[in-house]
Amino acid sequence: MAYQIDLSGRVALVTGASSGLGAQFARTLARAGAAVVLASRRTDKLQDLRVAIEAEGGDAHVVALDVTDRDSIEAAVAHAETEVGPIDILVNNSGVSTTQRLQDVSEADYDFIMGTNVRGAFFVAQAVGKRMLARAKGAAPGTYVGGRIVNIASMAGLKVLPQIGVYCMSKAAVIQMTKAMAVEWGKFGINVNAVCPGYIDTEINHHHWDTEGGQKLIAMLPRKRVGRPEDLDAVLMMLASKESHFVNGAVIAADDGFAV
Repeated sequence: MAYQIDLSGRVALVTGASSGLGAQFARTLARAGAAVVLASRRTDKLQDLRVAIEAEGGDAHVVALDVTDRDSIEAAVAHAETEVGPIDILVNNSGVSTTQRLQDVSEADYDFIMGTNVRGAFFVAQAVGKRMLARAKGAAPGTYVGGRIVNIASMAGLKVLPQIGVYCMSKAAVIQMTKAMAVEWGKFGINVNAVCPGYIDTEINHHHWDTEGGQKLIAMLPRKRVGRPEDLDAVLMMLASKESHFVNGAVIAADDGFAV
């Protein structure tokens, strides 16, 4: 018997949607019927993605968002809900990294990573979560009570890797943030879960896998391969769906077994 997840009538906000995993998440949600709000600083890239989604028959909207700026977060979420409707699904995807050993991390490096990956992720989830809570308490209009928040962490939050120590620390914080939100908001029908992707081939890192360093890394992986963005579709769809009502506070590794 075929099984299909239908997100028709749902509004999904995807941060960091201008490229890579964020763009793939947006396409996947739109194909399932959700109205997708594409959020990023690079709105030119978002407009291209919007055209592509609409060409497939999907519903996409664009909003400028800088997750390091609280005012930008509030404005983006308010704009999304005014233009499209109450946000039912948040894919909290924005993230950055630098590569160096811990003794070489500058204050600017540290703030750059933590400001986006931890502070930014928290305040985006908070802004959306407050609105979900208001609907659950009957203090704000909305046809769908509850919500789904999917925080994109990393297998680096589960397994420390060399030369990206601060990134590992930031994603470990996202995992704990997910659990804290799940505990506090779960009773209102808001399910908060985290996905921990492994190494994924995207346009940002595609060139790396053919280099000597990239080949050495691939040789260390359990099945000697990197993933594709679409390899995360199934776990995303499950967590975004109404059928996942019994899944809350989960931390799901999608890394081909690397963090085991």
